[in-house]
This record gives sequence, C-alpha cells and structure tokens, in this order.
Amino acid sequence: MNALEFVQGMIRREWPVRLLAPVIGRYNPFLPEFRLDPYASYRRLRETAPVYKSPALRTVILSRFADVVPILQDARFGVDRRQAKMAQRLGMFESMRPDFRDAITTSLLMIDPPDHTRLRRLVSKAFTPRVIERLRARTEELVATLLDDMARRPDPDLIRDLADPLPLLIIGELLGVPVEDRARLKSWSNDAVGILDPLQAEGGIAGIVRAFDELRTYLHDVFADRRAHPREDLVSNLVAVEEQGDVLSEVELDSLCLLLLVAGNETTTNLIGNGVLALLNHPAERRRLQDDPSLAKSAIEEMLRYDSPIQATDRVVLEPLELHGRRLAKGDVVGLLLGAANRDPARFADPDRLDVGREDNAHLAFGHGVHFCLGAQLARLEGQIAITRLLERFPDLDGERAPKTWKRSLVLRGLTSLRLRLG
Repeated sequence: MNALEFVQGMIRREWPVRLLAPVIGRYNPFLPEFRLDPYASYRRLRETAPVYKSPALRTVILSRFADVVPILQDARFGVDRRQAKMAQRLGMFESMRPDFRDAITTSLLMIDPPDHTRLRRLVSKAFTPRVIERLRARTEELVATLLDDMARRPDPDLIRDLADPLPLLIIGELLGVPVEDRARLKSWSNDAVGILDPLQAEGGIAGIVRAFDELRTYLHDVFADRRAHPREDLVSNLVAVEEQGDVLSEVELDSLCLLLLVAGNETTTNLIGNGVLALLNHPAERRRLQDDPSLAKSAIEEMLRYDSPIQATDRVVLEPLELHGRRLAKGDVVGLLLGAANRDPARFADPDRLDVGREDNAHLAFGHGVHFCLGAQLARLEGQIAITRLLERFPDLDGERAPKTWKRSLVLRGLTSLRLRLG
C-alpha cells in the first residue's frame, strides 16, 4: 500500500476523520455534515479565516470572491499537479502506470500555457457552438422520453430517471456511441470520475485505471472507424482537426474523451439535481419561473451560483511569491472554494437566497480565466431543457427537501438520489 492508498482508506472511514477533526482544522470537507451543508462552513471561513492554512491538506484555502478570481487569472499559479509538493509526497503520479499517467497529465485540466493554449485551440475547432446547438433538438427528444419513463414509475427519482441518464446519452451522441453501448459509458464514467477527486475515489486509482483501459480500447476502434468513415459527431471532428500541420495525438484524443466523459457527465447531473432541489426549497421562485419561462436562462445561471456542481479547485504555485502576507514556495497549493465565492455577500446581494431573475450573476461555477470550462454551454443547454420541461410536464411537482444522499467529494457537489412526487 502506497501513501496515497493509505490516505484514501483513512478518508473513506468516517471515524478517523472525526477523531482527527482538531488536527484537520476549520475546513473539514470529509465529514458527512459538511456534505449536507458546506455553506455554513464556508461562511465561517469567509468571516473568520478568509486566507486559511489547512494543517491537514497543507494548503492555503481562499473563500472570498475577490481573492479567488485573481488567482484564476494569475499565470504564476498553474494546474500541473505534478509540481505540487503534496502530490510528490504521496507519490500520486509516480505510482501510476506510464501510459495512464500520460493521458492524465496531457488533460486540459492538467496543462498550462503554452501547451494548454495549443490544445484548447485545436479542440475548440471541433467543439464549436454549432456542434452544441445541433444537440438542442436531440436533447429535447431525450428529455421528453426520460420524462415519459419517469411518469410510469411508482417511485420517481430525479437523479436515477433524468439527471444521471441525460448527460450520458448526450455524450453518447457527441462521441457517436451506439445506444446499445451507452450502459458501458455509464460504468466507465462512474469509475473514472475519481480522477477529479483522487483522495475520495471509491475504487481507488486501480478502479480509475481499469475504466481508462476499457474506454481507451473501445475508443480506439471508434477513432479508426471515424477516420475511415467520418460522421456528424464530435469524434469525427476531433480526429480530423488540424491547424498549420498540427493535429491531436492519440494520447490527447484519449485524454479529451476521458475528460468529456467524466467532467461533462458530472457537471450536468449535479446542475440538474442541485437546481431542482433549490427550486423545491424556494417555492416562490419556482412559481416565478413557471409563470415566466423567459427567466429560464437567468434561472440556470442562478442555480449554478447558488449550489455549484463544482465546489472547489486548486492551483499550484509556480514561483516563490507572497499571498496576503504569507510566503508561498514553488510547489505549494492554493485551494479555491468556488462554492464559497459564489455565496460571498461582498459580491452577490443576499447570496443565500435563490433569485431566478438575478441579473448581476458573474459566478465561478465553471471557473474563470484560461481554464474556463470548455463544456459550459453544453451543460447550460442540457440543464435548461431538463429543468424547464420537468416543470412543464409536472407543474405540481414535489419531493424531498432535505435529502441526505450527497456524493463524497472534495470537488463535486451532487445528489445520488432525489425522490419526487409528480403531483
């Protein structure tokens, strides 16, 4: 057992986390009560320790909007976690199989400019607004079918029946994966999502690698087929993309498809689940949205701000510097609480209230700066269609107001179940 596996085992067992609570300090995202409501903890951090050095995570943690945004824009902070002292101490990358490590470390989430600039430019040529907009009609069809199936169930559940399957179906459309193979995509996604939060990955690194191997084997056949027989899908665009003789390598294709499967799935699932829960707990705002469908776009932005699908990210210090009076060395890590920044009263008026018509709403749910989420528009499209059609189809919808079925994650915030009454 290496150091990373030991830490993972400790975190998955609740009693060591409780026993070590005084050592872990003021920010303890490993506790079940934090998963139920992280915002009370965020509020205390913003008010009493907005620049907090976590003794357990050995990370400076920022929780105010005005502190988080500059870090996301500052080239002295990067995303290459191989440079982080903690990753080096845990042997996080050294213990990985070389081909798997290559795929992870060439991800858009792990590379800085100029490599990031090159890769994002190439991907953007394939992942165009026109590609996303072409999915609108198909998303409408899929949502209608899923809602039909939900209506026939004796025990409707938002996550199982709509929020979970929809993004996987859309990713299947993007990748051109046949319908009969999409259950395999779901299985791979469930295992590979640990890439976003390796400390709490249910199956550990071994489970992530297993999913990667199976997905890569499958996709290499898809890549070969699209090179020989191009279609109207994202994979065909990716394998054909070229700019001034530069093309995506096989490793970059593997990495991009893995990222799409993991990040694209989780973000949208959590947006739909968290958004509907917020509406159930704010009935006046729900009625306001139902009475005025023109609020759909601003409502989705408010749901993203109010209970962000991605709660946290981090940056690695690339050169010695001073941050709010603290000396930081190369390889130190700065934790950025996006969920806390999105509830900062210094930036958002009455931030703990859901306001589906909020106009000044430059939230950080999709990040900021050069690493702004490439799939943000797709997540918005899916979330808007899913939630508005759900309310139209079941205008008297009701359900759990205080579910306890939250995913275990430092990074993600989302429900594993949300039981509904369709009215």
